[in-house]
Amino acid sequence: MMENRTLQGRVIVVTGASGGIGAATCRRLRDDGATVYEFDLGPAAGGFQLSVNVADAQSVDQAMAEVHAREGRIDGVVAGAGIVEDNVPAEEMSSEEFSRILSVNLFGVFHTITSAGRYMLAQGHGSCVAISSMSGNHTVNTPQKQCAYNASKAGVSALVRSLAAEWAGRGVRVNAVAPGYIETELLAKKKHQFAQWLAHTPQGRMGSPADVGAAIAFLLREESGYFCGSELLMDGGYTLI
Repeated sequence: MMENRTLQGRVIVVTGASGGIGAATCRRLRDDGATVYEFDLGPAAGGFQLSVNVADAQSVDQAMAEVHAREGRIDGVVAGAGIVEDNVPAEEMSSEEFSRILSVNLFGVFHTITSAGRYMLAQGHGSCVAISSMSGNHTVNTPQKQCAYNASKAGVSALVRSLAAEWAGRGVRVNAVAPGYIETELLAKKKHQFAQWLAHTPQGRMGSPADVGAAIAFLLREESGYFCGSELLMDGGYTLI
């Protein structure tokens, strides 16, 4: 059964690959034996790094086509690109700002998973993992104001369940991880709120990007084969109290 606990020989695409969680996920997947293609904004570095704007369906499709042309298969995808507004009260948020967040966090996940999913459906197997958030369906974070982010992550959770129901019978699994507060460079900008968050977290600590990468690797492996439309909440107990 050890072959179910490895990703040896699998071809996996990760979006948001240069971020804290994305980079840790790429490292974990490579450690588990996968060939990992990194999609992110910015100039392409060549090799396994491709410049992709997940908000642009054509950009995603072109990059996925390049991966498939090189490898002949796509076995897994991690939709990890995401952004958040900076403490904007809902009554002051413009439609443009709301759309900007959803274009990456929700449309980007849709573009990523459906683009990879078409190859997976054709080959009859594959595993997709989206990075949602405890903010989607499990809690409303305080004291920060982030209605667009929260709405986008709730949309990701619903999208994952919908795609899972559509594709399960055709050999493609779709699941999500829902992290709580994770120690990343992006979150470090809100250090003034750490004490309040940690006081509400039974484990008394934030998660690490490696924690999230491990959960994603599990969902991509065959040992998680009965997970279908699941969302793994990993928040150190934050939503328990």
